[in-house]
Amino acid sequence: MSSTPRYTTVLFDLDGTLTDPLEGIARCIRYALERLGRPPLSDEVLRGWIGPSLRNSLASVLDGDQALVEQGMTLYRERYAPIGIYENRVYEGIPKLLADLAAAGCKVCLATSKPQIFAQHILEHFDIVQYFTVIGGASLDTSRESKADVIAYVLGELPAADRASAVMVGDREHDVLGAREHQLPAIGVTHGYGSRAELTAAGAVAVVDDIAALRDLLL
Repeated sequence: MSSTPRYTTVLFDLDGTLTDPLEGIARCIRYALERLGRPPLSDEVLRGWIGPSLRNSLASVLDGDQALVEQGMTLYRERYAPIGIYENRVYEGIPKLLADLAAAGCKVCLATSKPQIFAQHILEHFDIVQYFTVIGGASLDTSRESKADVIAYVLGELPAADRASAVMVGDREHDVLGAREHQLPAIGVTHGYGSRAELTAAGAVAVVDDIAALRDLLL
């Protein structure tokens, strides 16, 4: 390990990057769709929903009906807040990576499209919140929803010196494209829900297949 981290700041995505949330998200989406009288979706389909805006994904199966989409969001959160949020697991090796980055003086930040209040609870639940300098997520009122908007919020919370050498780490093209809007390099990880082809096409500066390889790029 080098004596100093390669980047002053690392922005991490949450779902599919730090944690595997498929079980909880899938169950909550099915809960919402069932109550809206819609057929359930397979795990294969729902894997593609992890990362992008849930509101946009719901719109794709609710005929773009915004009233139904908002009902779906309410129903989803009805189960997610008390139950689904905890049907989740941290990827092996992530807690140590976060601890070592923080110990090396790196500013560790979260930039997730998940509502910030839920992201905060997840980090606390898995006892990794102490490693984060800034926690950024979507707002419940949609005023901050896209990955680019969340990254802008996180960068705005950092002093200029910490923004000078920053990198985004995520598992979907939205992470890479959002970072590019702010001239940030992005590292893609394939242990989540995006493919190497997706991440490369989006413009990731590197794509790694496991936490050990990610560690080598960051420390």
